[in-house]
Amino acid sequence: MPGRLKQSAARWCYSKIAIDDLCRQAAEIGLVALDLIDEKDWGVLKKYNLVPAMVSGAGTIPVGWNRTENHDRLEKEMQANIAKAAAAKLPNVITFSGNRRGMGDEEGKANTIAGLNRVKKYAEDAGVTICMELLNSKVNHKDYMCDHTAWGVDVCKAVGSPRVKLLYDIYHMQIMEGDPIRTIRENIQYIGHFHTGGVPGRHELDDNQELNWRTIAKAIADLNYQGYFAHEFVPERDPITSLKEAFQLCSV
Repeated sequence: MPGRLKQSAARWCYSKIAIDDLCRQAAEIGLVALDLIDEKDWGVLKKYNLVPAMVSGAGTIPVGWNRTENHDRLEKEMQANIAKAAAAKLPNVITFSGNRRGMGDEEGKANTIAGLNRVKKYAEDAGVTICMELLNSKVNHKDYMCDHTAWGVDVCKAVGSPRVKLLYDIYHMQIMEGDPIRTIRENIQYIGHFHTGGVPGRHELDDNQELNWRTIAKAIADLNYQGYFAHEFVPERDPITSLKEAFQLCSV
């Protein structure tokens, strides 16, 4: 049984596997989607009835919406990528706050709100959700600004669009703040997508790490969450075996 969550996996974690092979094996496992898929590969996923669940929106992790000088370029990039996603009937595009580089969080928040306000109508009209990723600034992405749920939720509340949400990466937020289940329950209306990854190390969802993934998956499913739940861990063992185990663990 696939359970109540629509499970996906991040392409980059399986970069050594040819896209056709990965799609075939993902579909056999029971996944319904793959994340962070290049446009050239969208057609391969559709061949296997998989959805490219998260694709390019605008910006990069260090360069994003928290600086107004980026807004003109990011708006054009986002408009073009939303149009492509909508034409292919894809649900989500990814975006980022950018790094602090000495900027205060309140100034960055105001700038990010202003920037996302410029693109929300494109997303609303196209039926595509912009997801700004929450990342840790402690281990993997030093200086990244959108590194706490509260900051991201403040942005989403101020933008006030059903098409501007957060990509809640459970691995990253466990490192920054812990308390994932309560945080998810309190903010589910602002979360458009999930990523997984074992803590510490970002490897398999197994007994070498600190979170109870089945409990987390059940808590999310119990909220009647309708988006995608994507595995973004770097396998240390046979990658397809590890992906199958994660799928089964989170089939609740």
